[in-house]
Amino acid sequence: MKQNKKQTNQYDKIFKENIEAVIPSLMKNVLGILAVSTEELPDDVQHTKERKPDVLKKVVDSEGNSFVLQIEFQVADEPEMVYRMLEYKAMLLRKYKEPVEQFVVFLGKGTPQMVTNLQTKGLNFEYNLRFLKMIDYQLFLKSSKPEEIVFAVLSNFGADNPKNAIEKIISRLEETAETDLSLKKYINQLRILAELRKLDLKIDEIMESIAKYLNEENDYFVVKAKRKFVENLLQKLNLTLEQIADLAGVSVDFVQSVKQKLSDKK
Repeated sequence: MKQNKKQTNQYDKIFKENIEAVIPSLMKNVLGILAVSTEELPDDVQHTKERKPDVLKKVVDSEGNSFVLQIEFQVADEPEMVYRMLEYKAMLLRKYKEPVEQFVVFLGKGTPQMVTNLQTKGLNFEYNLRFLKMIDYQLFLKSSKPEEIVFAVLSNFGADNPKNAIEKIISRLEETAETDLSLKKYINQLRILAELRKLDLKIDEIMESIAKYLNEENDYFVVKAKRKFVENLLQKLNLTLEQIADLAGVSVDFVQSVKQKLSDKK
């Protein structure tokens, strides 16, 4: 994945932390592979200074086919990608002596122009190119794994506007994260991945919305506690919005927002 070095390191870190939770859904919904079993393979096939494969597994699919699966995640439109994938395939074939299926999952802006096949005398090579943004983000929202849910931000929002989509993603993270600390980690991952999605959508408002969860002056967990307090006051006491705002130490607009959300749930 190529971007500036700092961003690349951030994206790589998220993928390394979350990839095992994402792989089953990714294989089924993006790559079209119905795996019966998978086995981790060592990624030390490289004999050059280039990076190691992002994902390398031995797979047995639902039809009994056994093969080596390689997946690369790409942000930039890489004109040399076909040569890189060809080098990988030669090394993987030499090492494992089994069929090799190769996929590049594109995460960046627009439609990449990278070549996916190479034909020359004595050689006919191709790899598979997939686009995460073509996948319905609801597929990720259905997951019970927050590591997978965060990747919804890189997929297709369909009829939902970006603000509503982000709110749904955050809501699912709240429901699935086991602790407040882990929730904060996934919210931070969402912020980083949203910056990547910003290449494709103008979501400044969304970035501000996510930032409030991480801003120490407006800490998410403090806001969460205040929201719960306001909900209790609204449901159990017959007070005006102004009185509730005064008791909770929040604005009247904040109280009105909580009240509206309670009404929407009914």
